[in-house]
Amino acid sequence: MRKISIPERANWRDTAAEAGFTFADMHGEPYWDESSVYEFTLAEVEEGIEAPAAELHAMCREAVSRIVTSEDLMGRMSIPREHWDLVANSWTAGEPELYGRFDLVFDGNGPAKMLEYNADTPTSLYEAASFQWQWLEDQIAAGALREGDDQFNGIHEALVERFGQIFAPNTDVHFAAVEGNPEDYATVEAMAWAAREAGLGAHYTDLGQIALSTDGQFLDNESRVMGALFKLYPWEDLLRDDFAVHVATSGCRFIEPAWKALLSNKAILPMLWQMFEGHPNLLPAFFEADVAGALRGDGASPGDLFDRSRDVLAKGHVSKPVFSREGASITIVEAGQKPEASGDRSYDEHARIVQAYHPLPVFDGFRPIIGAWIVGEACVGMGLREDRARITQDLSRFKPHYIRD
Repeated sequence: MRKISIPERANWRDTAAEAGFTFADMHGEPYWDESSVYEFTLAEVEEGIEAPAAELHAMCREAVSRIVTSEDLMGRMSIPREHWDLVANSWTAGEPELYGRFDLVFDGNGPAKMLEYNADTPTSLYEAASFQWQWLEDQIAAGALREGDDQFNGIHEALVERFGQIFAPNTDVHFAAVEGNPEDYATVEAMAWAAREAGLGAHYTDLGQIALSTDGQFLDNESRVMGALFKLYPWEDLLRDDFAVHVATSGCRFIEPAWKALLSNKAILPMLWQMFEGHPNLLPAFFEADVAGALRGDGASPGDLFDRSRDVLAKGHVSKPVFSREGASITIVEAGQKPEASGDRSYDEHARIVQAYHPLPVFDGFRPIIGAWIVGEACVGMGLREDRARITQDLSRFKPHYIRD
């Protein structure tokens, strides 16, 4: 894995504008940045990213199967008690999942480490699945890359296949996002494009215009009943919404299913560590309340928790709320150093977990994170975001990649 500089495409901003990629620059800073790119070997991708991400997803599914059978474990996940049955029943009914994105630390040396799983409403889909692939083709045609250079990117094709697996032909699927958010709209457009290729009907509706009929069915902005809905609205918010009481009886099929609320939740990190402690792709993680109790010696926490968490606290850890987006409300704590916190503290009210601090690699002053895309149960592609800061936040840059052997 290395970062190299290559010439930018002369007309890439025109290409982006024609494609509706209106957020390639945001707030006066580049979001899409092709002035430099990341090169990988095939082995690094297949053995270092693809295989571990698929294994991590299988572990996550195993964790869900255990959590939904235990009231004690469900209670740890910050899911409202009145919706435990909704979440558990969606799993036991086998409601199918569509996609997700693991955020991994990887530098080409040693195993990738899981930071978190964006398993419910991950964005950066369009730029990873489509614009990144067009960049590769353009740069090969221009001679900036070699014939035979490749990219780990079967995301769009996998989505088409997955839509065909989980819906019958000609099924109408609604795609909902917040009006006026170009990144969210690009994500639902990328999804709708795949759905149409799979032979489905695809309809966009603004989240704010979804209504409820007198008999408890969800309606789109034209008062049509929605039988299937892909929503860029996280379950942790929906389950606290007034609409939540109607989800189970509405007759609407939700993508992602309700059980994904357990995986898009950072409480899954200590759950995974409890189940698979020592796994090479996991970082030690604990519930912050348990660690605090162990340090106090109050007897409420497991007796060995102090010993198991002591090294994590001594060497450095990251405090994360169980729900947060774009690096908000995250704090890095290292012994002898002033804690480093993200400026956005909008999720501070939530319960927290602590995870061992694993520094991101530094390439030319930037710290990249691998976004490993899961469709169904397979890892099918990746995208990279990089940030100057140690906490990757909403103005990080998306960087293309290629594979060369």
